[in-house]
Amino acid sequence: MSSKLLPATLAFRDDGTPFSPAYDDIYHSAAGAFAQAEHVFLRGNGLPGRWHGRRSFTVVETGFGIGGNFLATWAAWRADPNRCERLAFVSIEKHPFRAQDLRSLYARLASDATLSPLAAQLAEAWPMLTPGLHRLEFEDGRVTLTIAFGDALELLPKLCLRADAFYLDGFSPAKNPELWSPAVFKTLARLAGDGATLATYTCAGHVRRGLDEAGFDCAKQEGFASKRAMLVGRFAPRWRVRRHEPPLPFEASERHAIIVGAGLAGCALAQRLAVRGWRITLVERHARPGCEASGNPAGVFHPLLSRDDSVASRITRSGFLYALARWAALERAGHAFARSRDGLLQIADDGEQAQALDEAIASFGYPHELVQSVSAAQAREAAGVPVARGGWLYPRGGALDPGALCAALIASANDAIEWRTGVEAQRIEREHNGWSVWDAHGGVIARASVVAFANAHDAARLAGLRYAPTRIVRGQLTCLPQSVSPALRLPIIGEGYAAPLPDGLLTGATYDVDDAGAELRAGSHAENLVRLAGLLPGFDRCAGASELDPTRLTGRVAFRCVTSDRLPMIGSLGDEHASAQQADALRGARLPDLPRAPGLYGAFAFGSRGLVWASLGAELVAAQLEGEPWPMERDLADALDPARYLLRALRQGVLRPA
Repeated sequence: MSSKLLPATLAFRDDGTPFSPAYDDIYHSAAGAFAQAEHVFLRGNGLPGRWHGRRSFTVVETGFGIGGNFLATWAAWRADPNRCERLAFVSIEKHPFRAQDLRSLYARLASDATLSPLAAQLAEAWPMLTPGLHRLEFEDGRVTLTIAFGDALELLPKLCLRADAFYLDGFSPAKNPELWSPAVFKTLARLAGDGATLATYTCAGHVRRGLDEAGFDCAKQEGFASKRAMLVGRFAPRWRVRRHEPPLPFEASERHAIIVGAGLAGCALAQRLAVRGWRITLVERHARPGCEASGNPAGVFHPLLSRDDSVASRITRSGFLYALARWAALERAGHAFARSRDGLLQIADDGEQAQALDEAIASFGYPHELVQSVSAAQAREAAGVPVARGGWLYPRGGALDPGALCAALIASANDAIEWRTGVEAQRIEREHNGWSVWDAHGGVIARASVVAFANAHDAARLAGLRYAPTRIVRGQLTCLPQSVSPALRLPIIGEGYAAPLPDGLLTGATYDVDDAGAELRAGSHAENLVRLAGLLPGFDRCAGASELDPTRLTGRVAFRCVTSDRLPMIGSLGDEHASAQQADALRGARLPDLPRAPGLYGAFAFGSRGLVWASLGAELVAAQLEGEPWPMERDLADALDPARYLLRALRQGVLRPA
């Protein structure tokens, strides 16, 4: 469950020294903070030398503060001709600063030609202050900052990564004792890669003893400025300290992946792998991408609110914010996909729901840029037409053309993609250290070390999964002509949705479970019109609307793929055969214990939330393949794990060899 963030505020003393009342502690000057970062954290961890010749290098920091350590590390990476290909920096901050405060502080770096441009980029990319993980990308994705807003004791155990270096920062033990506890040190040991190093300007005896007990061999070195000594260490445990090893990259014979399905899920995954240097073979049974549900005229995107900030709400919020960042990057690169900019309005179902969610918004302290409660009058003003009730305005929500987004993602991937269109994948077969994908006529479509299934309801069949249950949901949309379309200023959702189009209005959609009928139905159009009238009272009495003939309306039928828990399947696939052979031993297993099918991954069953889940899901699969820090907390990734139903079968004792 989410906790309310308490943002820090930046103040300045008479001598110009910045400090944070949230910590009641004084910062160094900006220049001093960077100098300390270079001496203590970079030199103390043997950087930049230790990242030489590495494909990737991961730094974990326990207290972000004003970001001085990150900026100094980024600057050192830029200046090093022998730098690693990719630098991942992961940091936790309980009291994050607002973007305007960071800009105020960074303005003092204007004369520093090295740091000032980096600080400006960081302030520009700074995320909304919502709990959880936020992934920021720089240098065309080669430098990532995964910033976790919340308590370190809660968030550190939820990180999934293999750390190469630790920056133990976050003020003195007296100011922040929770950051210097045995529980934190044990978690660092679970995250440490072989030979991981650490550095801190804190030399307190209990800190050194705690690190030693967790498996770090520590020693004092000459300190910096007022700190006469600092502590450095290396992970060298004298005994086994963890049940599961931190994640490693998949050992592919070559960086080549087959992706089956070129809807939003497949296109997003292709783009995320392409920026990491992978070659992609994209298999699509249609002649072009985005022809199934991703071919709808428009789709809406918004967060998901719940009274208890449920797992689904947290995943959706994370996906929504990450998608906004990825789309903005595409737009900066010149790719357009007709995204609306005026927000999205959710109409409350009733007064009970309105009160419950208003209380949740206040309790969790969500920022106004994420969501705002609005009265019926305010909702009408925002929509431009009468609405049924008040509800919530999502200023960054909206609608876009999903087919155009698919095209933008493909264009961004550039020449990394080899197309196999107009061909349907029928089966896969393990060959040597890779996989072959075969068509229905017995021909090989492609061979690669990795296969990712982004083909919705057909994914489980093609991957040979018995314990990945999905169902189809027929959704019929109705297109209203301009002459009878309400003059909506922004998309609205509630019991159904409505989105303005250049030539009218799109409304719907029906939710017909296990219905494979692809034909347009007058009854479905009539159902959509009833929902629209429920959102916009008086619509059915507008000129021409009451005379609409459902048999003459146009629209589109598309099929969504869902699971029983309504969460998608994203990540490494479980090896069902190996699990069945070890069924007795795995009765009490957890997800990390399960055998995995080498090189097989999934990104499917997105239901009606493909726009907000596709980008984050693609980043999660790419991170798993590359052995990079995951972009979401472990408990959220577990909720999406394609092997979660396999685990349930093992625990219930119903898994048997096929």
